[in-house]
Amino acid sequence: RLITDSKVKLKYQHLITNSFVECNRLLKWCPAPDCHHVVKVQYPDAKPVRCKCGRQFCFNCGENWHDPVKCKWLKKWIKKCDDDSETSNWIAANTKECPKCHVTIEKDGGCNHMVCRNQNCKAEFCWVCLGPWEPHGSAWYNCNCYNEDDARDVQERSRAALQRYLFYCNRYMNHMQSLRFEHKLYSQVKQKMEEMQQHNMSWIKVQFLKKAVDVLCQCRATLMYTYVFAFYLKKNNQSIIFENNQADLENATEVLSGYLERDISQDSLQDIKQKVQDKYRYCESRRRVLLQHVHEGYKKDLWEYIED
Repeated sequence: RLITDSKVKLKYQHLITNSFVECNRLLKWCPAPDCHHVVKVQYPDAKPVRCKCGRQFCFNCGENWHDPVKCKWLKKWIKKCDDDSETSNWIAANTKECPKCHVTIEKDGGCNHMVCRNQNCKAEFCWVCLGPWEPHGSAWYNCNCYNEDDARDVQERSRAALQRYLFYCNRYMNHMQSLRFEHKLYSQVKQKMEEMQQHNMSWIKVQFLKKAVDVLCQCRATLMYTYVFAFYLKKNNQSIIFENNQADLENATEVLSGYLERDISQDSLQDIKQKVQDKYRYCESRRRVLLQHVHEGYKKDLWEYIED
């Protein structure tokens, strides 16, 4: 009653509501843009929930549902992808600052004798120890002030770490991009379903195509997050089984994607239907096996992690 301005009153009501939701462990705002719904659960846990708007997300962290990777590792991965740490890693592996003027220099040859390109500097120094070059005498390829093997090992480890990150990141991003494309498949599939009904197939009989796209999107999302899980996973016998399951699901998913992108003619209608049904059922089965194996590993403490 003390607030008469309607805009101020509305803002006050929003603040009260937001405070109530934030303080209640059983409530969570839907993270979808422009959605103002709140999701309620019976007990707080890292599990998938679906808002009235259709958005599915992890109740614990608010990200898209990310099975099989746990919230902790996904949070680290997202931070790693966002903070340019890998660019810094490459710079550390391939460049150094001139010890005199601090201009960044990239080493493009094997010789350790460096000459700063800055016209106002022209300092000569050793790439390995960053000391003045003159005391090194004629030791053009070996630094007698520092163990070059140690420096090379550090540089190689840095390069290897970067290459490893890029391996997993590229595959993670590839599945993310494919998932976006496959969401667009629904409109294409709808058109194909209409064409198939014109070829004397009932509405019920053409639903296999929509089911196939549903399975395809589920597999893409699962595969995307398996690469986050794998990035932090130490190698052991169980990780090899996981990688085999991952590869099998990945290959089957690509085949299913190829089937769904084909043009369907009347002659190939029945043939493609059988192939699509067989493949999406296989994908469902392999996805289930992969997830069961990972969760079994969680329960039996089979997984060892690389602390990044």
